[in-house]
Amino acid sequence: MTKQLHLGAFMRPVGIHTAWWRYPGAYPDANFNLKHLVDFIQTLERGRFDAFFMADHLAVLNMSMAALRRSATVTSFEPLTLLSALAMVTQRIGLIATASTTFDEAYHIARRFASLDHISNGRAGWNIVTTSNPDAALNFGLDDHVEHDERYRRAIEFHEVVTGLWDSFADDAWLHDQQSGLFFDPDKMHVLNHKGEHLSVRGPLNIARPVQGWPVIVQAGASEAGRQLAAQTAEVIFGSTPDIESGRRFYADVKARMRALGRPPEHLKILPAALVIVGRTREEAREKKALLDSLVHPDSGVPNLSMRLGVDASGFALDEPLPAIPQSNASHSSRDGLVALARRENLTVRQLAQIAGSHGGFQIVGTPADIADTMQEWLETEASDGFNVMFHTVPSGLHEFVDLVIPELQRRELFRREYEGTTLREHLGLPRPDNQFFPVRQPSKAS
Repeated sequence: MTKQLHLGAFMRPVGIHTAWWRYPGAYPDANFNLKHLVDFIQTLERGRFDAFFMADHLAVLNMSMAALRRSATVTSFEPLTLLSALAMVTQRIGLIATASTTFDEAYHIARRFASLDHISNGRAGWNIVTTSNPDAALNFGLDDHVEHDERYRRAIEFHEVVTGLWDSFADDAWLHDQQSGLFFDPDKMHVLNHKGEHLSVRGPLNIARPVQGWPVIVQAGASEAGRQLAAQTAEVIFGSTPDIESGRRFYADVKARMRALGRPPEHLKILPAALVIVGRTREEAREKKALLDSLVHPDSGVPNLSMRLGVDASGFALDEPLPAIPQSNASHSSRDGLVALARRENLTVRQLAQIAGSHGGFQIVGTPADIADTMQEWLETEASDGFNVMFHTVPSGLHEFVDLVIPELQRRELFRREYEGTTLREHLGLPRPDNQFFPVRQPSKAS
């Protein structure tokens, strides 16, 4: 059987490009309009996407008011609340939300995602983030952001606690015996009693074990700390990879780390982000991209560059090369990718700001066949297991992908025509984890 692509859809914000909401025919309020979001997820389910992915921000983005007033990210729904609502209008598509290990409590995260998994009948995924925006710290009683490496140490412990809480009850703990009056078997409840460097959590979780055992664990970091965390804990990586060669190196590195840790490499799917612009001809696709980029206002360029570099770029000489960028507590992978691009292509600060204000990551622009060719090459040469697709605008970009690209992928037998399972784990080909406290006893063989 031909190796199959996995496709997620990046839907918060509904467009990653700064100017998506200004594109002709766009729904400018789509981030905060439930009716539109219902249409989007039902369209994606019609296209048999693996998952609908909601990123999250715990602060208004740290940029100048000149740029912020032009940003469509200022208002949007809290992801878990929205995905619970969307679970009621869908049947199969996975529901992935971001939640921070730095600014939330492990018990909250365990409970919310277990609830979503039960509500959706096994379609939940948790995108683990440590939160790079330093302004988020100011909303949670801190004067300064938590140091980068400390955030990752806490994240490892946080994952241990959350998964331990999900395993609080054996799958068969629930007796529901009306005759005896016994609701559950106390011998099949585990009290975690975790006391670690960052967390102290007694447990147990006051909710039954999730349908999937654990909701699917998703990560996005590409830094050294992020790669190691992903190799230890992730089941899906939604990353940022600028080109196929970088994708192959990243893919090989993370899979090798998994082998060194004793994890089967097939238990992790790597789905880099890709902004896709579809045209019925190549010229049409290029015209769409040019129009989109032309709608980026100059006020958005430098502030977006500052945010992604983790330093204030407002004082940089616009028509000079990018100066040396110091280390900061911002996302290392985002900064390093932009700096590498500037050095490789000898870009000025002005040129790099234009890219940051639009979309400086991986893009696939062309006909449905061109897009399928690119995705197939990445899949078959082990640069990825699929993609986290971003649309240049909504609704048109989303509908064009589902109506034009999906049929081409299906024709090549690279993508499913129907869902074969009901849970997100089944869509992704991931095993249901055993309960670490209540292992299933195999029947003894007859002598």
